[in-house]
Amino acid sequence: MTAVLPVLILATSLVPALLIFWLPERAWRARAWLNLGGAAVKILLVVFLMVEVANGVTHEARLDLAPGLYLLLRVDALTLLFVSLSAFLWLMTTIYAIAYLGEGPNLSRFFGFFSLCVAATTGLALAGTLITFFIFFELLTLTTWPLVVHKENAKSVKAGRLYLAYSLPGSAALLVAIIWLESATGPVIFAEPGDLRVLSDASLMAIFALFALGVGVKAALFPLHGWLPEAMAAPAPVSALLHAVAVVKAGAFGIVRLIYDVYGIALTAELGVGLPLALLAAFTILWGSLRALQQTEVKKRLAFSTVSQVSYIVLGAALAGPYAVIGGLVHLVHQGLMKITLFFCAGLYDERAGITRIDQLDGIGRRMPLTSICFTIGAMGMIGIPPVAGFVSKFYLGLGGLQAGEPWVVGVLAASALLNAGYFLPMLYRIWFGVASVDAPAADERSPGMLVPAVATAAASLAAGLFAGAAISPLAWASLIAAGYLP
Repeated sequence: MTAVLPVLILATSLVPALLIFWLPERAWRARAWLNLGGAAVKILLVVFLMVEVANGVTHEARLDLAPGLYLLLRVDALTLLFVSLSAFLWLMTTIYAIAYLGEGPNLSRFFGFFSLCVAATTGLALAGTLITFFIFFELLTLTTWPLVVHKENAKSVKAGRLYLAYSLPGSAALLVAIIWLESATGPVIFAEPGDLRVLSDASLMAIFALFALGVGVKAALFPLHGWLPEAMAAPAPVSALLHAVAVVKAGAFGIVRLIYDVYGIALTAELGVGLPLALLAAFTILWGSLRALQQTEVKKRLAFSTVSQVSYIVLGAALAGPYAVIGGLVHLVHQGLMKITLFFCAGLYDERAGITRIDQLDGIGRRMPLTSICFTIGAMGMIGIPPVAGFVSKFYLGLGGLQAGEPWVVGVLAASALLNAGYFLPMLYRIWFGVASVDAPAADERSPGMLVPAVATAAASLAAGLFAGAAISPLAWASLIAAGYLP
C-alpha cells in the first residue's frame, strides 16, 4: 500500500487547473496540452490502479488538518468505478470543449474551473471518510458555479443563482447530518464503519433523511431537481459534464456511499429506510420522463431525461439486493456514456446547424449522418433497446426488483421504457424521416474536435452493452464491487 498514488491521481487534474488560471488568454496551445496531458496521465493511473485493486491491493493517503480532523483518500473498487468514468469522459469533454469554445473569451478561467471541477469529483470519489466526502462535495459546488454562469448573460446568471439556492440548503442538511452522527460515533471511515447503534432508531432515520436530502439535491431527486433543467443555460461541454460525470453523479454516488458504507445494507433494511427511498426514486423516474415529454427544446428534454435516468442508480442502491446493486452501480457508468453522447450531439446540432428545438431536427440525419447515428445510439440506450448499455442496466434492475420481493419495480421500468420511447422516438423520426424546410440553415460536421468525442462515447455505449460479459466490462467491475458488500 502506498500513499503516493491517491495523491497523484488527484493531482492530475488539480495541478493543470492551478497552472491554467495563470495562463494568458492567447496561450491556447499550453492550455490544451495541460488539460489533455493531465487527462491522459489520469487514465494511465486508473488502469494501473484497477489491476492493483482487482488483485486485492488498496492504496490510501492521510492528511491531518487538526486534532480529530483529517483528510483520507482511499482507492477501492467503488472509487475506481467513478474515477474511471470521470477520467475517460474528462478527456473526451476536454477535446470537445476546445473545439466548441474556439477562441472565445475567458477561456483560462473556464478551463481552470473545468479542471478544478474534475479534481473535486475525483476527490469525492477517493474520499475515505464522511468529512473528506463533504469537503470535496462542497468544492464541487463552488467549482461548477463559475461554469454554469460562464456566458455571463441574464439566463446563465439566473441559472447560477438557482443552482446555489438549491445546493446551499442541501449542503447545510448534509453538514447537520454528519455532525449529528459523528458526535455520537466519532469519525465515520467508509472502510471501517463504526457501530451506529449508539443512536436510537428515530435518530438514525432522521439522520438518514438529512443525508438523502443533502445529496439528493445534486442527484436531482424529486422535488430537489429544479436547478438542473435551468442549468442548460451553460455551454454544451458544461451540460455534458454536469449530466454525465460531475454533479448528478456525485449525488447518486453519495447515496451509494450512505447505504453501503455508512449505514450498511443490514441496518438500512432493519430501519426500513430503503423502501421509501426506492419509492421516491421510482416516482422521480416516471415524473422526469413525463416532464421530458412536454419539452420542445433539445437540451431541456435531455435534462429532464437525466432527472429520470439518474434515479435508476438510486433505485438500485435502495433495493440493495444482489442484482439491484449491480444494476444501479453499472448504470452509473452506462448513463454517463449515453448521456454525454446525447449532449455532445445536441451541441453539434446547435453549433453546426443552429438547431436548438426539436421541431428543427427534420431531415438533419441526411445532412449530419455521423452525429445523428451517435444520437440514435444514445437514445436507444436510454430507452433500453439492446444491445446498447442501457438495456443491461435495466435488465439487472428488473431482476433485482423481483429478487428483493418488490415486483412493482418491473412495472416502473416498463412504464419508464415506454415514456423514454415516447420522447426519444419522435426525435429519431424527425432526424431520419423528417423533411427539412426550404429555409433550413446549412449544416455540416466539419468539426473533428467535436465529432470524435461523440463517436467515441457512442461506440463505448455500444461496446459496454455488446461486451457486458467480458472480464473488463463495467458490468464485471460492478459485480466485483457488489460481491464486496453483499453477504
